[in-house]
Amino acid sequence: MEKISKKWIVGIVLLSFLSGMIGGGVFNKLLMPYLEKWLGKSNQVVINDKVEKITVEENSVTIDVVKKVSPSVVTIVGTANVLDFFGDISKKQGKGTGFVLTGDGLILTNKHVVSDKNANYKVITTDGKDYDAKVLTTDPSYDLAIVKIDAKNLKVVDLGDSDELEVGQRVVAIGNALGEFENTVTAGVISAKGRPIVASDSTGEEREALEGLLQTDAAINPGNSGGPLLNLKGQVIGINTAVANAENIGFAIPVNIAKPAIDSAIKTGKIIRPMIGVRYILITKDIAALNDLPVDKGAWLYSGSQLKPAVLPDSPAAKAGLKEGDIITKVADTEVDKSHGLSQLMQKYNPGDEIEITYLREGKENKVKVKLSKVSE
Repeated sequence: MEKISKKWIVGIVLLSFLSGMIGGGVFNKLLMPYLEKWLGKSNQVVINDKVEKITVEENSVTIDVVKKVSPSVVTIVGTANVLDFFGDISKKQGKGTGFVLTGDGLILTNKHVVSDKNANYKVITTDGKDYDAKVLTTDPSYDLAIVKIDAKNLKVVDLGDSDELEVGQRVVAIGNALGEFENTVTAGVISAKGRPIVASDSTGEEREALEGLLQTDAAINPGNSGGPLLNLKGQVIGINTAVANAENIGFAIPVNIAKPAIDSAIKTGKIIRPMIGVRYILITKDIAALNDLPVDKGAWLYSGSQLKPAVLPDSPAAKAGLKEGDIITKVADTEVDKSHGLSQLMQKYNPGDEIEITYLREGKENKVKVKLSKVSE
């Protein structure tokens, strides 16, 4: 009786197994197509396929961008003689990045890369050639400069439209990372637009307020300064200019701010910008609260020093009657705020243009016409 029971048990197990195999096959062959049609195919497989496809496509695009633009990216080396405490002379060297604007040797970089008037500058191209470089002109309003080398048939970059950028859009940076690693490529996204910062050079002595910058998480290191920030079409949409004291935060000047400077330098040999003639502080909620200001945005005409007037004598602002303590709230119809600083808004105009300025004085709103003058290095 015991033996018969075991046989029955083994038989039942085998029959169940075979039934499962046959049923599974029938299910996969006959029923699964209808079930997939009703439910949709496995999300996991589709998602993985899409992710893999997107990753491959993005990697391929990044490679194409690098191949296209790298020949236009150059290393800029500045060398100066330095007298030390003991009277000995040594050489100090600094490196930055630039990119080619014209085939005959106009190169855009950051002003702080070529700011040492006692230095001799060389440009090294990706094919290993080096050229003596002359600082042609520097930008009075932004951290930009143009250097000139005697060359022919250089590969020129394409300039994009930084106004079309979207937060989250993928970008690529190329530059001389840390002053040692030429044409280093990093990738990331546009983290934010319209950022104002106060940037300083490597010594910390020269400080400059910059407005309207692009923020990116693409790694930007010292030495990357002056290199291009690129969209996935291989167009320059920014000029890498500053590094924050935090990971994954770098800043670039939008190329649309640089375009008037480039056009001016090509036509006249100088970068000429429109000037209103004021020193100011961009108001935030904190600044408004600390200084008991009536608004929490705008440009507060204030210098904090008797040696540096908030309104420059004989400037367009002075001629229009603006005074220290006034708060400029609008330029034409555009409000002045953290994302639209006064200096940034000025770059939309040309010297000689007359614009309407809205400002507050002792809590009362006023409007005045200001005719812009010009300023160069």
